[in-house]
Amino acid sequence: MKLAMVYYLIRKDEKMLIKAASRLNVNLEKVRIQDMTFSIHGSNVEFDAVLERCISHLQALYVLKFLNSYGVKTVNAYEVANICGDKILTSINFTKHNVPTPKTLVAFDQEGALKIIEEMGYPVVLKPVIGSWGRLLAKIDSRTAAEAILEHKTVLGRYMHTVFYIQEYIDKPQRDIRGFVVGDETIAAIYRNSQHWITNTAQGATVAPCPITDDLNDICLRAAEAVGGGVIAVDVMESDDGLTVCEANYTMEFKNSVEPTGVDIPGKIIQYLVDVAKR
Repeated sequence: MKLAMVYYLIRKDEKMLIKAASRLNVNLEKVRIQDMTFSIHGSNVEFDAVLERCISHLQALYVLKFLNSYGVKTVNAYEVANICGDKILTSINFTKHNVPTPKTLVAFDQEGALKIIEEMGYPVVLKPVIGSWGRLLAKIDSRTAAEAILEHKTVLGRYMHTVFYIQEYIDKPQRDIRGFVVGDETIAAIYRNSQHWITNTAQGATVAPCPITDDLNDICLRAAEAVGGGVIAVDVMESDDGLTVCEANYTMEFKNSVEPTGVDIPGKIIQYLVDVAKR
């Protein structure tokens, strides 16, 4: 069995995966994406399964597309990465599979976006369609703020910022929940606590263990299934109407979650990669 991890940079998460593979006696070949080339005319890859750990969403998409087209199994599959990496596609799939998610509307110019925001009522959250780590989010509290932010996105933003993804603001209790799904199991969950409305560890949120209740397990598994399944981090918020899912992540980070949960997340991922290779 030939297994590989394709990566751009060996961060703490990747180091933990490498140690987990060694601990489980799994021979995991490490392949830098910078050293890889692909041909549209045929495969030069001979792996049974590949764990994708790229940083760039675009690079990850093409790596997975080529590998899957060659018949190489990947964690996760191209289709999963394509959905999770695009917030619009993620929201559409959540709704299609009846996964509770915040009200979301999309517009393609300033005028249309402002109309949506006014109809939804303040505050709303404006997010980039593609992005991670809690970056470039804006909580809009007034028409004046909306007009300024929409103009800035239009004039200064890259092409992806010409699509306006607007979501209702959920008044959560200064925390959200990240659930870690591997295959058909929610293996762990954490609270991400912050005084700021953006509860992301990359933005300074602190971590605490979260019990996996029946409701949390159910919504995490349903959300993961909605985007295609595999190894998925599900971001859940507590609202007055119950749990609601805002995002799903396909190259999940877990370095801050192993110690508080006591769960061997990298070991679970490596074992899942082995199981995928055997299918």
